[in-house]
Amino acid sequence: MNVDLRHHGDAEVGGGLADFAVNVRTGTPPEWLAARIRASVADLAAYPDPRPARRAVARRHGRSVGEVLLTAGAAEAFVLLARVLAPRRAVVVHPQFTEPEAALRAAGHEVERVILSKDFTLDPALVPEDADLVVVGNPTNPTSVLHPADAVAALAGPGRTVVVDEAFMDVVPGEPESLASRLPAGIVVIRSLTKTWGLAGLRAGYILADPRLVGRLAEAQPLWAVSTPALVAVEACSAPEAVAEAEGWAVELGVERDRLAVELSGRGLYVVPEARASFLCLCVPDALGIRALLRQRGYAVRRGDTFPGLGSDWLRIAVRDRPSNDRLLEELRELGI
Repeated sequence: MNVDLRHHGDAEVGGGLADFAVNVRTGTPPEWLAARIRASVADLAAYPDPRPARRAVARRHGRSVGEVLLTAGAAEAFVLLARVLAPRRAVVVHPQFTEPEAALRAAGHEVERVILSKDFTLDPALVPEDADLVVVGNPTNPTSVLHPADAVAALAGPGRTVVVDEAFMDVVPGEPESLASRLPAGIVVIRSLTKTWGLAGLRAGYILADPRLVGRLAEAQPLWAVSTPALVAVEACSAPEAVAEAEGWAVELGVERDRLAVELSGRGLYVVPEARASFLCLCVPDALGIRALLRQRGYAVRRGDTFPGLGSDWLRIAVRDRPSNDRLLEELRELGI
């Protein structure tokens, strides 16, 4: 199935629409972080120095500095990996964020898709044994499924690189299934600060990997690829007090997400079970038509048909605060949903 791999949630919003399409936390960045970023403007005459931020990320995950590469968001990380690696058989586990596959294809690699079935739980046996590059999300965008760390780690093996997109892992309290601190051999973890801290416009993320691979990726990365304000944000958001703040928000989010899922399920909709990220994935008859009607009423939701493995009956809905979610529920009720 041909899908638009370059379609993302930001294409759904604008024009005053209430945003349930982009998975970025609303009301962010918090003022203390915004103040740090504003103050960094005073240092823009100097070239960016990534060393303090690299050390902060390393401490945050219990890694060595040599295992950390800072990037201009997770998107740059996928591009760097696609440029540096030379897989014989690349496999992307879908449904998931489409940018990894798009980056691989843009770099000239052939890509195979492993499509997970309904409920979208990971079965490592579905991945071909001779695949030497495997990409998987955890928790996965758009399904909100959190795979067990052991299942993801089971994908690793001799001669294989496993890239785990953990861009939404910090919305899971305690991050119990993260591989960032374990980092088994052959595993590459990609993280982003975009979602929790509201930094999509700043571009801040990082790669955790074996130092030899980090070195190769750094050679392929343009000099000073991460700006001084982004480096300040990475350092600040990796501090223990910031991690604790994100944890508190993740707990609150989980309560509201679960309430919203129960409400939607109670209306007879299929909501992908055990959602753990900051969004819900649901099956709705004529989802594209419902999306169009919601836009007419001032609400943007994410279409699902641009994700391999989903189709025209799927939507992704970002979880907002309770009053906002209730307003969306009322709009859906008026549409007979």
